[in-house]
Amino acid sequence: MTRDANAEPEIRPFTARELSAHTAFARNRLNRHSERREIESELAALRVDPRTRVFLIVGDAPLLKTEGGSERARFTFAQAAEIGQEQESAYLGTLDDTPLFALLFPETATEAFSGRGDVAPVGLRAIAAEGLLPADELGPLGEAKALMDWHRRHRFCANCGAPTVTFTGGFRRDCPSCEAQHFPRVDPVVIMLVTDGDRCLLGRQPRFAPGMYSALAGFVEQGETVEDAVRREVMEEAGVPVGTVRYLASQPWPFPSSLMIGCVARALATTIVVDRLELEDARWFTREEARLMLADGHPDGLTAPRPMAIAHHLLRAFVEAEGDIV
Repeated sequence: MTRDANAEPEIRPFTARELSAHTAFARNRLNRHSERREIESELAALRVDPRTRVFLIVGDAPLLKTEGGSERARFTFAQAAEIGQEQESAYLGTLDDTPLFALLFPETATEAFSGRGDVAPVGLRAIAAEGLLPADELGPLGEAKALMDWHRRHRFCANCGAPTVTFTGGFRRDCPSCEAQHFPRVDPVVIMLVTDGDRCLLGRQPRFAPGMYSALAGFVEQGETVEDAVRREVMEEAGVPVGTVRYLASQPWPFPSSLMIGCVARALATTIVVDRLELEDARWFTREEARLMLADGHPDGLTAPRPMAIAHHLLRAFVEAEGDIV
């Protein structure tokens, strides 16, 4: 079959074999068109293109229509103008030939629609947990939220303190004073399921829902490999030394802008020493206990993270494995 030279390049979708594809915010089929970001004339033309739609981020929450199915998070530029003057914007790319932008409005913009009843800001966690949007929409919306949050927090130069200006279609901020360039950041976080044969190590933080246990996690520090970060975090939080570490999956986590790097690791010892500054509790769970937690059937009412979280899928991979997962 001959391909139309003017057609959109095809972005290969996730395959079912990729564990990452089953986590919230990970399915992102955007064609980012990074080559267009510095062409101001093209960006200006896209802003008046009738096909173009925008995600509106008010403060740190997306604005949703009360109805509209998959279009609940999409607005036109004209509809956005009814709310007020945007603070920041970014060109995200195209999804199925629809150009998409992200716009940032201050929290005070809620006054413009407080009595309308047809739109309201909704937290991104709730959108994902309640399945308010299709998976294909959730990934780009998560990106929009993370990017606008970066703009909201980085309006001044970290080098000299002067106000910065947006460039490259919203993917760079420049300082006119000292000429420093600043780029959106992504914070790597390791999240790991430590195993000891048919058992896995789970912990809980005080902020967790009652009875919920999850995989241990922590930020990667400067000078660390992913494997070293896994070993350090497990030792710090649970006092368990770890040997072999294997990558399993990843998940964009826009709270505010992390990349969860999911790993499985093999314990070298089983005695647990809980760091009470980090965890409320940590313990070993059998494979059968983990299975019951995933199914909300544990006799003690203990539960696991929901499918929107990568921890759920790490635990499910362990439960469904026939042998050692590491």
